[in-house]
Parts: sequence; structure tokens; C-alpha cells
Amino acid sequence: MSRVICIANQKGGVGKTTTALNIACGLAVAGQKTLLADLDPQCNATTGLGHEPDERHALIDTKPLRESFRDTYLENLSLLPGARSFEDVDALANSSDTRSRMLAAHLAGSLGSFDTVLIDCPPSLGPLTRTALSSASEVLMPIQCEYFAMEGLTQMIGIIRQTMDRPESRLEFGGILLTMYDTALELTAEVDREVREFFGEIVFHTVIPRDVAVSEAPSHGRSVMDYAPRSRGARAYVELCQEVLERV
Repeated sequence: MSRVICIANQKGGVGKTTTALNIACGLAVAGQKTLLADLDPQCNATTGLGHEPDERHALIDTKPLRESFRDTYLENLSLLPGARSFEDVDALANSSDTRSRMLAAHLAGSLGSFDTVLIDCPPSLGPLTRTALSSASEVLMPIQCEYFAMEGLTQMIGIIRQTMDRPESRLEFGGILLTMYDTALELTAEVDREVREFFGEIVFHTVIPRDVAVSEAPSHGRSVMDYAPRSRGARAYVELCQEVLERV
């Protein structure tokens, strides 16, 4: 059975898409047959791998999901692109619980050929995020090292626990990741301490530093490991991928 990791946080700007893209690329390089599924209507994971969004969202389209998979510049990495269709986004955003379960089953039923699937969620607690959680075996939450880092996490964890309590669910907490880490700021150390004291071992040892190379890499359609392999960001994501592999 595929390992399906949902990258989710209701807050935007926390490095969610960047993390999904770089973990997907890192696992593919490590020999894992990997799929990056873009469920965010902003489609940044799609364009970050040098592709254009689809005209119709694959979860709305009637054709088999696998027909929407695209090859990428890495042999072991495939992409399920996002779509910016307002009609599809509206349909997904207003899905009922029953429809969300149907979408989750549609998504989960097409992932068996991959070792690992990374799902990039929109920054919300809406139906798309719930669909991703219903399809996943793990949820990974990036948290930016800022004053409001813990804000909203109670709601996010509540949704995760609701999903975990469903009889058919196999969802577990995969980890919490500290992003945009700046050792020069006292606030960063405070957030790090609070998060680790509250969540304990679920927090990844690896932290993702502020690094311009991490921000630049998607504009070149590459992971930071390929774009700037000697950068601090590249080293951090390599270490994170090792942790993700060790947590199987």
C-alpha cells in the first residue's frame, strides 16, 4: 500500500508547497516511485515543477485519474497537476461530506502504483483539505517560526482527529516541521522551544532555514537540491527527506 503524506496547514505562507515539492523530489532521487498531487487551486506545486495547470481539475474530470499524471524532470517523480478553473474550484469548495468521501475514494484508488504520494493542500480547512486527509496515511504540518505559529493549530488538529476517528481512516500524525528558521532571531528560538515542549517527538529534528535559494528554485522548475545543491536549504531538505524515510 502506498504511503500517502498530506502536507497541510490552514495558514498560508508557511512553506507548505515548497516542502511538498522538495520532499517529493528528494524521495524520488532516493529511489522511491513518487507522485506529487497538487490540490491547491493556486497550482504552485504544478508550476514549481515546470508544468502548466490542467483546464479541469482531475478530481472533477470524469476520466481515470492516472490519465492526468505527468512525467517530470526526475525519472521516479510524477505530477498530478492542479487546475485554476473557477467552476471546478467552486464545485470542490462546496462539496458535501458525502461528495468529499467519494473524491477521497477516487483519489486513493489511483495511487497504488507509487511508493509514496505527497499531497499539497490549499491553505484552508475546506473540502479539498478534508479530501486529502481522508486519502492519506500521514499528515505533515509545516509551521513558520513566527509569533502566530501556534494560532489555528487547534482547529487543524481537530479536523485531523475527526478524520483519524473514522473507521476507514489510516491517518496518523507524520510530523511537524519548523520552516523559515532564522537562528539570529530570539523569536525563532522561542517558537522552537514552545512547539517542541508541546508536541514532543512528533516535531522533526530538521528545521528549514530562511534561504533565498529555496524561494528561487521553483521559478526554475527544480527542487532546491537540484537548483542550489550546496545551499543551506538544500542540505536541510536532504536531511528532512532522510527523517521522512526513517519514520516509515
